[in-house]
Amino acid sequence: MAQAVDALRHGWPLRIGDGLTLLPIETAAERATQSAQMLVSAARAETLRLGNQRAAAGGHHPVFIRAAEALDVRAALPIADPALDTANPLKGPFKALDLPWLAEAEAAMELARIAGILPAFLVDPDPAGEPVSLEPTDLAAWSAPINLSVATRAHLPIAREEEADIIAFRSANDMREHVALVLGEQTSDRPPLVRLHSECLTGDIFGSLKCDCGPQLDAALAAMSAEAAAGGWGVLLYMRQEGRGIGLINKLRAYRLQDEGVDTLEANQRLGLPEEARDFPLAARMLDLLAVREVRLMTNNLEKVTALENAGVKVIERVPHQLPSNPHNTRYLATKRDRAGHLLT
Repeated sequence: MAQAVDALRHGWPLRIGDGLTLLPIETAAERATQSAQMLVSAARAETLRLGNQRAAAGGHHPVFIRAAEALDVRAALPIADPALDTANPLKGPFKALDLPWLAEAEAAMELARIAGILPAFLVDPDPAGEPVSLEPTDLAAWSAPINLSVATRAHLPIAREEEADIIAFRSANDMREHVALVLGEQTSDRPPLVRLHSECLTGDIFGSLKCDCGPQLDAALAAMSAEAAAGGWGVLLYMRQEGRGIGLINKLRAYRLQDEGVDTLEANQRLGLPEEARDFPLAARMLDLLAVREVRLMTNNLEKVTALENAGVKVIERVPHQLPSNPHNTRYLATKRDRAGHLLT
């Protein structure tokens, strides 16, 4: 898996199980490579006016297509990237093909998401090059929360709370390093106030007004500091899951599509990526490693509650965590409420 993700970032080919050789279109190292066959998302297939073979599966589902003639990487890129649709409106014709290697294709789409690239491949390209090989089952083994372990911990006084510790977690084959910030003195006598916060570079660091991530982070730390002052404690899990799990580059691509009028979930769909790809069971593993069995969870998202409880963490209270909107994120918050089921008023 680690080699496969690295291969996709470098633009090298893959072979998954009994499937055909796949070359990532966005990053392909050999730009002259050609193929008339491509693996794209159902969302892109719909844009190309091809029937979605499994409409209920969502836009991330793989679709196998064939062009009228072989395309090189440069010609295939507008087929992969919806941001290029305006400049390249004419595409095709294409034909949808049967996909007898579905499990392999689904693994390829998920690998693209993990690598942070567009989920689109040339299939059986010429020249192919030597592919990195793996099995579809390797994906589940790689992503299993049990792989996560504590790497180190240290005392870290912060502006909100001088009595704070930071604990770093990592898996051997995953370059993402997650951290927990414990505010106050950890005790088994009182469940902590817990917040699962997914990394948001634009909101957490630059103060983006397009989302509510930065204010949510600040408010969570303030609430946990108050909890510590009252004799309790808090745990902020800071998880490296930028853009709901699609990565920074694809999140910025989604921002560009939002500027054209679609909402945040529709933008992910048009990119051929899941609307929600965060790994909440991983947060449960972090809590388990901290010996936290019960929590008061700061969230408006019931999926987080369900995921933690399914993983064995008892949520004794859901603490609402809503902050005022601004003119730039009103639609974003409405989408979370109306389409993602967040408990916002």
